Amino acid sequence: MRRCTVVALALVGLLGGCAQESGNGAAPRVTDEVPHGYVEGAEEMAEPQSRLVLADGDTGKVHVLDLLTEKTTEVAEAEDVRGVAGDGRFAYVTTGTDGLRVIDSGAWAVDHGDHFHYYRAAARDLGAVAGRPPHDAAADTATAAVRGGDGTVKLLDRARMEKGELVEKGTIKGAAAVPYRGRLLVAEGGAVRVEGGADVGACVDAAGTAVTRRGVLFGCADGALLVTEKGGAFDGVKIRYPRKPAEGDRAKAFRHRPGSSTLAARAGESGTWVLDVAARTWRLLKTGPVVAVSAAGEDAPVLSLTKDGVLHAHDPASGKETARTKLLTGPLTGAPDLQVDTGRAYVNDPAGKAVYEIDYNDDLRRARTFKPGFTPTYMTETGR
Repeated sequence: MRRCTVVALALVGLLGGCAQESGNGAAPRVTDEVPHGYVEGAEEMAEPQSRLVLADGDTGKVHVLDLLTEKTTEVAEAEDVRGVAGDGRFAYVTTGTDGLRVIDSGAWAVDHGDHFHYYRAAARDLGAVAGRPPHDAAADTATAAVRGGDGTVKLLDRARMEKGELVEKGTIKGAAAVPYRGRLLVAEGGAVRVEGGADVGACVDAAGTAVTRRGVLFGCADGALLVTEKGGAFDGVKIRYPRKPAEGDRAKAFRHRPGSSTLAARAGESGTWVLDVAARTWRLLKTGPVVAVSAAGEDAPVLSLTKDGVLHAHDPASGKETARTKLLTGPLTGAPDLQVDTGRAYVNDPAGKAVYEIDYNDDLRRARTFKPGFTPTYMTETGR
């Protein structure tokens, strides 16, 4: 039998009811069974429940800022915070003492291909696991893979994490690792392989990953390797740089709006890389050195923050600058970052103890300014 979508907020009637087909092909009938997508202890909503996880590098306190209610909640405290990575729901706080502290932001989205389900719950601290900084993270519905600075990848049980338990499933070695379609993709020894299976493509000096609807990207010395899956079979295709980048200018960290296939990456002293996964092309924007970058989508601007505190918008196809605004006052401190969702961008200002919400479709208009009352040194967005 196949269940259809049920909205937990049935009283609002936003997405309709539920039907169920019988095994003999009879007409659907209304049912009061447990709704499709039901999550115990969570509330299903009709819109994204975006939140920002903010870590104070001075005090070690970690807060969650709810972008709908504008309320800030302290959820944890750690020593020597050095960064925050996210996977859409969970935030992974790198510290110099605990190693890695995991925060459940209490906001997430479930992609069903033609529609999303959005959930909210209370934010909570799941505890810490040992590891050497820095850390990056990637996850699917079953596994979270967190790689430390020593090349050790910890595999965490994501289903248990959703229940509030931090449980390790094992460790592997790798330059990068991404759970994808129920399997684990690992970059090691100059190639990317399906864990327990065959290589899917060469990738020398792997650094940086991104998950898109068109597949998984691994940054390589000569470009990027796109890994796709169809019918349980994995394949890789190389998207090469148009020319060999100068020393220090290759892309090593990709940023983009979730669901988009246009990615951005810092290009050392030269500017900003734009990778169009659909067209399988690279473009180098001559922005000069940037502090942070991200891409808002196929027909949306590429955003970059330069060292003078100016936020820039560029057309990803032509490379033309379309808007700019002075946002941060120098000298820059902490780790100013860019987080982008379907309608807004967020920039943390550690020196100004603020977070700015930017409408990137309206000439980088500053829509809201949040003053959380602490230093938002590190940031990641969840609920998208």
